Amino acid sequence: MQTGVPTWWGSAVSFLEKDDVIGHLVSQYKGESLVGQGDIFSTLVRSIVGQQISVLAADSIWGRLSEVVGPMTPENICKLSPEIIAKCGLTKPKSQYIFGIASQSENFLAKDWESMTDEEITKHFISFRGIGPWTSEMLLIFALMRPDIFSIGDLGLVKAVQALVPSALSKEDVLEVSLRWKPYRTAASWYLWRMLDPVPVAY
Repeated sequence: MQTGVPTWWGSAVSFLEKDDVIGHLVSQYKGESLVGQGDIFSTLVRSIVGQQISVLAADSIWGRLSEVVGPMTPENICKLSPEIIAKCGLTKPKSQYIFGIASQSENFLAKDWESMTDEEITKHFISFRGIGPWTSEMLLIFALMRPDIFSIGDLGLVKAVQALVPSALSKEDVLEVSLRWKPYRTAASWYLWRMLDPVPVAY
């Protein structure tokens, strides 16, 4: 599993900087990039924390959770309880999802990711309670660093595209716009998020 800057990032920058819609963002945030942590379980927990809340709220809860858990491993989560996890600011369902997946971590993590397609990985992820398409896409982007992921369920991405392309009124329109960034929609997503947030998004 890759850590640091994805191996394909330079190619993505060269491709996207020529784009009429987001080329200016590539120039504006030159030198910044997606950075992979190489830890799929930690990214999973952070993604669940971030479900349907703001980046700032998610960062605050993540900080409290990290203080309680220590290194974000399945073993450390399993030493606690869903109730203790919830006291960090998580909803009861989210705390149960995290604890449940930690308890099944051997099945969750025992895959040869490199040999699997994005679709195969998504099918595996969403078979676990608490993981839907958005969370799966965050794992594909921030843990596995797949190059061509665009999460149409991410309200921030939809908002960013609509700000740049006002004629993209529906999610279908936004998805159509995203096709111009293939095969590097992950990088395009990162720049769109960067446009909205004062700090780079990370999971």
